[in-house]
Amino acid sequence: MRVILTSHGSTGDIFPIIALGVAMQQAGHQVRFATIPHYQTEIEAAGIEFCPLCPNWEQADLSYWMGRLQKIRSPIYQLREIYVGAKAHIPEMIARMDTALETADLLVSSYLFPMNKSIADRRGVPFATFAFAPHVVPSPDYPPENIPSPNWMPKKMRRAWNLWLWKTANAIVDRVINNAIRPQMRRAGLPKVRHFFSEPADRVLVGVSERLMRPHGAEIDPRFRFTGYCRWQPAIDPRMQSELNAFCRGEKVPVVTFGSMVYENPGEVMERFVRSWPKGRKIIVQRGWAQFPDLSEDGHIKVIGRVPHDSLFQHASLVIHHGGAGTTATTLHAGVPQIVVPHIGDQTFFGREVERLGCGFRIAKNRWPEALHGAVERLEANAEFAKNARAVRTILLQEDGPGRAIGELERYVDECRVRETAAAK
Repeated sequence: MRVILTSHGSTGDIFPIIALGVAMQQAGHQVRFATIPHYQTEIEAAGIEFCPLCPNWEQADLSYWMGRLQKIRSPIYQLREIYVGAKAHIPEMIARMDTALETADLLVSSYLFPMNKSIADRRGVPFATFAFAPHVVPSPDYPPENIPSPNWMPKKMRRAWNLWLWKTANAIVDRVINNAIRPQMRRAGLPKVRHFFSEPADRVLVGVSERLMRPHGAEIDPRFRFTGYCRWQPAIDPRMQSELNAFCRGEKVPVVTFGSMVYENPGEVMERFVRSWPKGRKIIVQRGWAQFPDLSEDGHIKVIGRVPHDSLFQHASLVIHHGGAGTTATTLHAGVPQIVVPHIGDQTFFGREVERLGCGFRIAKNRWPEALHGAVERLEANAEFAKNARAVRTILLQEDGPGRAIGELERYVDECRVRETAAAK
């Protein structure tokens, strides 16, 4: 099977798709990954053929747009900003994707790019989407994220209310996307985006643990299939591993990593943190997209650059992170407790999931440099957090997200071929 994979954004949007691509190639399929050239090195290092989509954004460009998104509080307007930022490049991206699909048997796209469905439909190529979080899965048994569903309502009325909320959310998101890029879609001969939540594709892979994160007992459309996590990590630089070993000296220490989150003045944030963190207490801080500077004078704060989280978290007694889908998944797999500092988007959702699983808790972004030491002490004082984190890791180690995802995609393509054959008779 000839497969095109595509995703855009931060590494949390890219690495799960790389994991899927690696597994698909191991299963005998031919895979190409279509995205911006910024991720070409990682993709090719994983052994996957790279298919370039414009533009060639550099790290500074990606950090700029992430900074813009973080200034917008509403998830709807954050979504609009994503399409506004890409608007000038969408015609060429559509044209390149259209060409890539000439010889494809399947297109798998991350959830945020519904225009790919229209391109695949035009080419007659089966289309599936990949969702990184379960809160985009609609159901009459719960409302969309952050919208209340009154418990005082009778069950039948509450289910009708939830369905109406999902229908309304569909209409709002569809309108936001179409208002942002409709001229570009029209020039490419593509129809308007419709049913963003309810019908993004005939097959939707939800890349989280079904046992841990599928809403219990909820009615969910069969197009949505929970697969388990798809995780990929690049190789670690041996010199960095030696540095971490020398710093930790066999001791597990707290690790701070905020991934693709950015700050207007990372130096000021780091100064606040250094002043508040106790002298002599070791901690590792990853620079991330924020590029936190090394301002520690006594050597108890180790500031590091790019390190795969699987390798980094081997040194972690606990992890402080932003609640990104990929970082949350890796921390859960590491089996250590966590403190979530949500910055944007679905990070508040994942912070609540961490709390629900009993693996940690959230603290506010605006005062985290001053509040972190107290939060760490509170986490360490309750052994249940570490116990629950180890139990979650045990569950996750029994799952095979990429393998299950491949099975779902193979069955889906077979179903499409059967329907196509039947229609031709």
